Order: sequence, then structure tokens, then C-alpha cells
Amino acid sequence: MEVNPNSQQPAASNAVPNALGNIQRPGEYLRQVRVSQIRDIQDVAADLNMPIKTLQALEQDDYKALPEATFIKGYYRSYAKYLNVDATAIIQRFDEIYENDTGLLPNHALNNSPIKIMGKLPSSKSDRNRKWLKRSILILVVIAVICAVIIGVQNWSLNKGDETPETKAQASEVEVLSLNNSSATSGDEMVLNFSHPTAVHIVDSTGKVLATGRQSATLTINGQSPFQIRLDDATAVTLSLNNEHISLSPYTVNGKAEFRLSR
Repeated sequence: MEVNPNSQQPAASNAVPNALGNIQRPGEYLRQVRVSQIRDIQDVAADLNMPIKTLQALEQDDYKALPEATFIKGYYRSYAKYLNVDATAIIQRFDEIYENDTGLLPNHALNNSPIKIMGKLPSSKSDRNRKWLKRSILILVVIAVICAVIIGVQNWSLNKGDETPETKAQASEVEVLSLNNSSATSGDEMVLNFSHPTAVHIVDSTGKVLATGRQSATLTINGQSPFQIRLDDATAVTLSLNNEHISLSPYTVNGKAEFRLSR
């Protein structure tokens, strides 16, 4: 067969593909576009920040040498954008031939990948520790509140018990054990005034109990000094001995006073 020397022969190596052919593979098409644009594969790999072996496998449509389909599609899109060609037809052709080449579905990364969506990830150990710490603090606070309530109820019950008819009668009456008249006139006189009820216990030098119990009114007693005195609430009492005012503050500790008093 004769060939007309004047006829123009196509140069396949320099032809620029207008679009992906009906039977053309995606990687081969992109390789042809790269060659037509006179781009070296090493320069392209550097520009795309892609390993040269990955780019070569992509152009050779060697899908078994590449990662999962999801990543291959990402490579195709980046490569197509770099060469300024439409990636839609490339991805569509890839979906058509990928299963035949590998036996896997093009979306197998979502269905068969060992990396699956498992829902909410479990919290880290530090997060769990913080949660347990918060729960422990909350439990301690609740226990402290319950204890405070119990103690308050117990104190209220005790105070309520103190207000029985018998104790109410004792609130205004103290058992006063006076000495005989001769002792009373020859002894010392002590006067106690009360701003509110409190318990008292007074013993003179002979060991005689002069007064004991709760008292709320003025109390006048006579006996031989020194006196042994105990006041449950010293702030409620003003005391005088033989008409001389006695300050109780030096003898008061935590509201209570217990001391010896002589003239």
C-alpha cells in the first residue's frame, strides 16, 4: 500500500485528549494529558506532594498497589484539578472498572474497611477520672448535708426535751439548800442575777451544796467561803459577794465558768 507523502500523519504522543474515551482507563487518560502538557512525572509528584510510586500506580491504573477506593478517588480529583480536566467522568469510569480489577466495591472503604463508624468514642482515662472525682465530691457533699440535718434534728429534739413541764418548772426554781439562821447571818452572802435560764451548782467551804439546778430569777444564798461555783452559761449571770460585784470573765471558757470564790 502506498502512502501519500503529502498527507499529514497524527502524532499520538503529542495529541491532547479532548475527553476520556469510552474504553479508556482513568489513569491512562491522565497520563496522556500530563504528557501532552509536557509535565515531568517527578515534578507533578512534587507539586501534588504525592509519592512518585503512588502517582505511577495511579497512571497505570494499578489499584492493587494503591490504598482503598476512597483514597484513590481523592488522588484522581487532585490530579484532575492539577491538570485542569473534569474529574467527574474520571470518577465515574473508575467506579465502573474498580470492581472488575479488585473484586471490591468502589465504596468498600465504608462497608468493608476495618475502620468502622462505631458511634461515640469512649472517653479517655483522664475524662473518666474527672467524672469519678466529680461524682465522689458530690456524694461527699450529700453525705455532709445529711449528717448536718441529722445533727440539727438531734439538737432540736434535745432542746425540745429540755422544755418538758418538769424542766420548765425547774427553769424558774433552783434547789437552794440554806444553812441554819446562825450560819446564814455569820456567813457570806452571794447574789446571782440571770438574764436567761442556766444551770448552777454552788458548794461552800464545808462541802454543803447551797444551790443546784436551773435558775432564771435572782438567787440569794448564804454560806462559808470559799465557794466552789459552776455556771453552765456564765454570760447569763451577774454575781456579787457581800455586795461586791465579781467579774466572771477571767473564769469563763467557752461560755462556761467553774471556779473558787472567797472574800
